[in-house]
Order: sequence, then structure tokens, then C-alpha cells
Amino acid sequence: MDNPRPEKVAVVAEVRERLSNSDAALLTEYRGITVSELAILRSSLREAGGEYKVYKNTLVRFAARELGLDLEEHLTGPTAIAFVPTGGNGDPVAVAKALREFAKGNPNLVIKGGVLGEKLLSAADAKALAEVAPREELLARFAGLLAAPLQQFAGLLQAVPRSFAYGLAALIEQQGGVVEAPVAPAEPEAVEEPSAAADEAPADETEAPAAEADAPVSEDTTETPEASADAEAEPTDDAPADAEADTQES
Repeated sequence: MDNPRPEKVAVVAEVRERLSNSDAALLTEYRGITVSELAILRSSLREAGGEYKVYKNTLVRFAARELGLDLEEHLTGPTAIAFVPTGGNGDPVAVAKALREFAKGNPNLVIKGGVLGEKLLSAADAKALAEVAPREELLARFAGLLAAPLQQFAGLLQAVPRSFAYGLAALIEQQGGVVEAPVAPAEPEAVEEPSAAADEAPADETEAPAAEADAPVSEDTTETPEASADAEAEPTDDAPADAEADTQES
């Protein structure tokens, strides 16, 4: 736009911001719809979490180009856009269903296409979006799919002890009474074998005296003090002769 007026610049910025911050945006043509009918449509879309705004095609075209969105084929005739803000309580499927329900009673409303996330939607895509089950229903189905295996597993866990109880009852009835559990035979007591150290101990005791008996006898002939004293006390035969010789010489 050459020298655009500030109000137009503000509208382009508004459209660009709404397109950037929406999970989906469905473009419609509202030619022939009265003001009161538009109010009813806005109310139904608000209940679905959507917002319905009327813009000039030229301003929407500038905003779409700035975002890299090719919406040229949908920008013919008077255009109103149903936005589904990101982070709100809106659901693109619910908004598409609200547009479809209003179009059933008022054929002047034409759904031309739109944007879902980063994907461009044709008119057929927008109608197919209205056929999808609501988010709550999809979540319930998904939860059911998750719960089914858990329920089957829980049933198997309950069936195991129940089947065991039935089998035990049938066995008791077949035996004619309570089945006694077999008593395990007592294990024989282990006999301790003498260790190798115990076998060698007596051999050492019997060999000890033999070692003492084989000890060599000492050949030391040294006389004891008592033997020396006895030898000195014993008189010799030469003593009287010497005495008599001394007497004769005198």
C-alpha cells in the first residue's frame, strides 16, 4: 500500500496477529446474511470457542502475504473469518461444526477454506473438518483404547487364582477329602570324616619317645665333685711304709 492510512495499517496488523495466534482460521462469505443472523452466528461460534470478524479482502491479503500464506483464491466476495485462538477453550472441529449447522438453515453462508496450523484448507477440507468427532469424544475413545489392554490384563490376573481354586477344588473332590501335601523325606545326617591333621597327631606322639631313645649317650668322663672327694678320702698303701721308714731312721 502506498501511503496507507493509519487505520488500515492497524487493521492489517490486527489480522496478522490473529492469524499468527490462532490454531485455525476459516474464511466464509456472508453475502445476503442479515445483521440479526450474523449476531446469531457470532453467538454460536463464541460458544464453540471461536471469534467471527468481518474484514476487507485487500487488508486480509496484505496480512496473509506478510505471513507467507496463500489465501488469494479465498478472498473473493465479502469475507468474514472465524478464528480459533491458541490457548483458549476453542476447538477447530467445534467451530467448523457451528459453521456447518448455521449453513444448513441459511445457505447464504459459504465456507471457502482456511488455515489449520500451518496447513492451508480448501473448501472441501473445511467441510471434512466439520465431520470429525469432537475433541472430547476423541479423547474418550483414546482413553478407552488405553484402558482396554489394562482391563484385559487385570482380568487375566483375576482368572489365574480363580482357575487355580477351581482346579484345587476338583482335585479335593476327586480324592474324597482334603489332599495332604507330601512330606519330604528327611535328609541323612552328614558323618564327619576325620581330618588329615587328626590322623597325623598320634604319629607325632609315638615318634617322640623313639627320638629320645635314639639319642646318643654322652661319653664325658669328667668326675663329679663327690667322686673326687671319695678318691681323696680313700687311704693308699704307701702311707704306712713311709711312716715306718721315718721311725727307723730316727
